[in-house]
Order: sequence, then C-alpha cells, then structure tokens
Amino acid sequence: MRIDEYLETLPGNVLSGEDVQLPEKSLRNIFKFVGLKKDDIFYHLGCGDEKGIEIAVKEFQVEKAVGIDNNFEKIENAKKNLEEKQIQAELRCQDVLDSDISDATVILFWFTDESITNQMLKKFEELKSDTKIITIWGPLPDCIPDKVDFPYIINKVPFTKAKNMQEQLLAVFGVKCVDFVTAWEFAERYTKAIGSPEIKNDRFLTIIQTLVIWINAKKLGVACGEEIPESIQTYIKLMKMNFDIDFEPMLKE
Repeated sequence: MRIDEYLETLPGNVLSGEDVQLPEKSLRNIFKFVGLKKDDIFYHLGCGDEKGIEIAVKEFQVEKAVGIDNNFEKIENAKKNLEEKQIQAELRCQDVLDSDISDATVILFWFTDESITNQMLKKFEELKSDTKIITIWGPLPDCIPDKVDFPYIINKVPFTKAKNMQEQLLAVFGVKCVDFVTAWEFAERYTKAIGSPEIKNDRFLTIIQTLVIWINAKKLGVACGEEIPESIQTYIKLMKMNFDIDFEPMLKE
C-alpha cells in the first residue's frame, strides 16, 4: 500500500485536526507561548469542547473568550459545562468562514484543509496589526512565521510572505537543512503535543511523520546531503515489511 493510499484510509478528521481535542497541557503550553494576557480577546476556531475557552478565562483571565464550532451538539454541551462552572464566555455554532472575528487579538486556528486556510488567510489579513494567529504543525499559507515553538507557530498581522516553500520550511524548522535527527525531533514534538497519555502507537505515528517531513524536505531541495540517510532507508523498509506501507512512490514523485 502506498503511503498516500494509507493516509486516505484514515478518518478525515484525524488528518485535518477536526474533532481532535488538544490535551489541556498542550493548550496551556500554547497560551504561555503566545503570551496570552488579561487584555486579550481570544478566539478558538474549531473549539470542539470548552476546555480551551475555560483555561483562557480561568487561568489566563482574558478580557473576552469566544469559541466557534459548526458542531451544534458540541457547542450546546460546551455551553452547559461552562454554565455549570459559572464561566463567562461566548460560544457560537457557526462556520468559521462566516464568523465575525474582527475584535480578536489572539486566535487559535488548527485547520489543514486548504479550502478553509486559504479563505481564512484573507480574513486574517484584515485584522488589526499585531493580532496573533496560532497554528499547529505549519504556518499560514505562503507566510513566514513570527515565532516558532514546534509544533506551535505564531503568525502575526501583518504577515511576512515567503519567497517560496523552501524559505517557509526552513523558517519553521530553524535549520539550514533537514536531516534525520531534525525530522525525528519535530515529528516527536508533534505527536506528543496532539496525543493523549492513552495513545499506544505514538512511536508508529512519529515514524510516519518523520518520513513525511524528510521526504518533503528532500523534494524541496532542503534535505541535508544528496543521499538518503541509512536511518531513513531503515524505516522505509520497516514500514514496508511490517505494515505494508510503501514510501517509495512518495520519494519518486
């Protein structure tokens, strides 16, 4: 099975971030990284449950917190939970593309669907100067991040446009070229950030992410050296032999 065929067998929400709830520890790390403070107006786009909003209000005491999600059941349940805890916040059942976010100073935005990210980029560009948009894994389309603590990325208005994908990739990883160690380190950071303690296959996910990072870097011309590292070759063979997942077609594209 080709790696792209394997990825297609996974639920779409796993790949897009939809319905994947960030652990509370990760939410706190994100808020500390972005410097969330009392005078901030915080928006969580695609909030799912109320945890991000609750932490922003209770622990970081933001001036205003707004959660937006198009899942009616989740929003109603989140409203109920916040009411029971007597936490003042605004929850909207809306499509993020239709939402008014004009007063935001900090936005948490975890979407990978290009049809959404490209449209939202236009909305973000209209926000007031110094508004921060936190993304996970990658920056906003064609943008150079303002600050990175991988997998968390701060994009700040007005955005700095990348000359090309190579410049954007190197800005995210903070290195001149991507080798196996860099790919593994960043894949592991991502897996730990989005995973819960109950996850048993985090090493499997880390291997897949490592190979995807390195191969993409190779295709963009920013991998270290011309040859495929022995470690990468070993994991490609392991995935083929043990799991029937073939990365070779991705290398040849």
